[in-house]
Amino acid sequence: MHFSYILLVLSICFIAKAQAQETIAISDLIEDLVETLPDDYDLSELEERLLYLQKHPINLNHTSTAELKSLIFLSPIQINALFEHINAHGPLIDILELQGIPGFNLATIQKLKPFVTVKQTDLQQRFTLRNLSKFGNHELLFRFGSVLEKPKGFSKLSGSRYLGGKERMLIKYKYTFSNRVSASLILEKDAGERFVQHDQQMLFDMQSFHIGIYDMGIFKKIIIGDYTLQFGQGLTLWSGFAFGKSPSVASMIKRDVGLKAYTSTNEYSFQRGVATTISFSKKMSLTSFLSHRNLDASLSLNPNGEEILSNINETGLHRTETEIKNRHSVTQQLFGGILQFETNNLNIGAIIYHTRFNKEFVTDGQVYNNYRFTGKTLSNIGFHYHYTFKNTYLFGEYGKSLHSGLAYLNGALISLSSKVSTVLMYRAYQRNYHSFYNQGIAESTNATNEVGFYTGLNINPLKSLSLLFYADYFKFKWLKYRVDAPSDGYELLAQLSYEPTKTFKATLRYKSELKQQHTALVMPINFIEDIKKASYRADLNWQIKKSLHFQHRLEIAQFKKGLAKAALGYMIYQDIAYTPSFSKISGNIRVAYFNTPSYDTRIYAYEDDVLYNFSFAMYNGKGIRNYLNLKYKIFKKTDVWARYAMFYYPKALSIGSGLDEIVGKIKSDIKLQIRYQF
Repeated sequence: MHFSYILLVLSICFIAKAQAQETIAISDLIEDLVETLPDDYDLSELEERLLYLQKHPINLNHTSTAELKSLIFLSPIQINALFEHINAHGPLIDILELQGIPGFNLATIQKLKPFVTVKQTDLQQRFTLRNLSKFGNHELLFRFGSVLEKPKGFSKLSGSRYLGGKERMLIKYKYTFSNRVSASLILEKDAGERFVQHDQQMLFDMQSFHIGIYDMGIFKKIIIGDYTLQFGQGLTLWSGFAFGKSPSVASMIKRDVGLKAYTSTNEYSFQRGVATTISFSKKMSLTSFLSHRNLDASLSLNPNGEEILSNINETGLHRTETEIKNRHSVTQQLFGGILQFETNNLNIGAIIYHTRFNKEFVTDGQVYNNYRFTGKTLSNIGFHYHYTFKNTYLFGEYGKSLHSGLAYLNGALISLSSKVSTVLMYRAYQRNYHSFYNQGIAESTNATNEVGFYTGLNINPLKSLSLLFYADYFKFKWLKYRVDAPSDGYELLAQLSYEPTKTFKATLRYKSELKQQHTALVMPINFIEDIKKASYRADLNWQIKKSLHFQHRLEIAQFKKGLAKAALGYMIYQDIAYTPSFSKISGNIRVAYFNTPSYDTRIYAYEDDVLYNFSFAMYNGKGIRNYLNLKYKIFKKTDVWARYAMFYYPKALSIGSGLDEIVGKIKSDIKLQIRYQF
């Protein structure tokens, strides 16, 4: 407990806040959208984009649908209404004019303010070597992190162990020139990885780079290096960042921005090579791409002595001898194109691409994997659309893996009034549908072997009151891991928010989920039984004055399988933040207590972190969670971040398992980050 008191005293002494006020606004936007993401999902791509827009706001009088899609809180109906208003009444003079546009309210306008402007002209800087040098923006970032205790894997074991040091390191360089040129270089080492791989002599385990040129005549985008492709609703071709199910109806629709430069640290979900987007006219474009990558996989031999595999390893970790052996053991080639016709209210696109591997995929013999992809080559085609008519937005996508299955999704977003919006979506994914870049809305990890219907409803009866609700029913017609029979389930969420002023917000949330799984009982016949999960959350955000901010949260998790007694866990935390007006130092703190009797009642919570880094801590067991973030502005262009985080389990003899096991009651972690902008 003494660690809690130390951190609480530090928070009062520093009287600070983790990031600038605008960065917290970004965190607030993101936290409502991360409920269905994996706990290790990399959100830095989204934060980088929003921070860039704060410095280079979108001119609403000279923008496009694609550019506005990066504002995750804007719905397609709002975007279309904005263009219709400007076409009918001319350029905006003040951002408050948005109040007169159907679908816009004060809450939306407040979210927009940091990221947009309403200039009458939008002069574009010429593409010259002098301008590239004089007006280009450079950013150099270095991050170091380490667990302070010594996990088992770093001991000199006779068997499997981590071959590198405990430290995590990141070096990242970015260059931008207006919206015309971008470049980046990323070097990263995870804990346990060696700096030098003896077979390749490469410093840092991950290297990523790109050079992007935009708006060069008919060439709207040219990217060499690492990039992502995001089209339609994610069924056929989507790599990089994507949200899942969300209580916000606007966030349920994928923001298909097309070809993008890749600047994140996830080591799997991107392409590497060259890609271009060519505009034949204002409405017609073609995106073509060629990618060549080496991927990780565990190989085995077939009866003919040939190397085969069943799965690609997506973790990007190369710490042990086995992980290093599997590194870059498979080659993937990808090429194809996307033809699109797009106006402000209509988008129609066709996708075709081919994937080739140098090793053959086989199934692992499990019955539930009978319909998984086998072979060396896969061809995919897809068709996607979205259309806005007055207060209705229709969207959908059809994806087909040649010689195998079909997947499709159709939906409608309807603004019933200025206070009520709803979304309806039906999806059907055949069990033999295959795509290596599939991030369609689904209950499963991949959009396959699933039929579902989702409906969401957002109601704002008063300016200060909002109700978000969604219900999702899903059915699996074939077997799944730990489910040896067809199964079904549902998910419900209701959230009530009360925000009478900018300085006070109270939220209540209830979420319920039912799935099916093998029984835990020893029976002569293995049958499936219901698994019921429920969570209850109360959240309070308030400010005494502009600089002093508090957040309190209580969350309860419930788990019940079959006829067994329900297990109950809970977590409570207190965040304290203070924003000094003219101080160079800032910071924030959390003190949390949790008591979850089993892994099934674990609770995930978003945590503030150093810039461009996000944490989703798992609160499991019985203990205390604390963290402290500090930021210090050394010079005008140089900032330093520091973070200390700790789990304390008072009755534990060890923490974690396997090579990550730590002997003792405490697991603590530090980070140091330096950013230089020039």
